[in-house]
Amino acid sequence: MFKNERGFTLIEMLIVLMIISVLIILIVPNLGKKSEEVHDKGCEALVSVVQAQADAYLIDTGAYPASIDTLVGEYIESEQTTCPDDRTLTIAGDGTVSAGK
Repeated sequence: MFKNERGFTLIEMLIVLMIISVLIILIVPNLGKKSEEVHDKGCEALVSVVQAQADAYLIDTGAYPASIDTLVGEYIESEQTTCPDDRTLTIAGDGTVSAGK
């Protein structure tokens, strides 16, 4: 009655599981690296935006802001004082914006 039915053998199932495991081992570490790269690029973009706003502050007032908090409200939002990876933005005396560590 069941002579012509054929299923997967244990060896075939183990081979498929082994192939899937190898693929997962190769893919998962790369996802972590890509996530870190995305955060770095996002932080670089935020630094550029805040730098532009610091320059706008210079044009408006004739001096660079004393701190990043000076820009909050009129020039940037409070969320823009930190990068997506929680690095805090700072402004140097010469108006250069950078992300801390």
